[in-house]
Amino acid sequence: MTGTLLFVVVPYLCLAIFIGGHVWRYRYDKFGWTTRSSQLYERRLLRVGSPLFHFGILLVAVGHIGGLLVPESWTDAVGVSETMYHAVAVGLGTVAGFCTLAGAAILIYRRRTVGPVFSATTTNDKIMYVLLIGTILLGLGTTVLGNLTGHPHDYRLTVSPWFRSIFYLQPDSDLIESAPIGFRLHALAAFTLFAFWPFSRLVHVFSAPLGYLTRPYIVYRSRDAQLGSRASRPGWERVQ
Repeated sequence: MTGTLLFVVVPYLCLAIFIGGHVWRYRYDKFGWTTRSSQLYERRLLRVGSPLFHFGILLVAVGHIGGLLVPESWTDAVGVSETMYHAVAVGLGTVAGFCTLAGAAILIYRRRTVGPVFSATTTNDKIMYVLLIGTILLGLGTTVLGNLTGHPHDYRLTVSPWFRSIFYLQPDSDLIESAPIGFRLHALAAFTLFAFWPFSRLVHVFSAPLGYLTRPYIVYRSRDAQLGSRASRPGWERVQ
């Protein structure tokens, strides 16, 4: 009963909030659909932390998409052995995880030590950082500890098919319940983050400046009587 509640009911509830929350936010809070950038307050730390964090989190996302959505039989069919897949997944996953954590640490340090940035930090931001960093730490810790002990768990036999079964509308909680507790906590933390996602600045992930491609030119007109450093030419009066 507990397994069904945690690994069937909770995922569907979080996904419903994720989808419905984004629809609500887009309809009723379009002007709040932003990252609330603090670049004007401080740039030196942001210039290092932001690219490092976004590079790492992008690799993490790509790795999870490949690991969760691509069945093991598909990689076997194209000649990718389990040993090769595991080596690449662990190597890239570890690098991506540490890059993400390093970038996040710089950004959090910046928010805590730069006065204007700290003043612009809301309770919502703090909750987001806790959920995001907690989810990453659980995933990275499970991967690193499993390999250090010499007994890495093959999540593609338990976690991945459970995750896909949710979208097949045939959830099988027994699969993930057979995985180590670290993977189960990581999955629950991730779904909690998804539920909080639409109500945080993370919504900017689904934004793209496509309107700039079709936006008309903006015409600027000077109000300076001298029009710069040159005097007005004789003739028609300038239109104000």
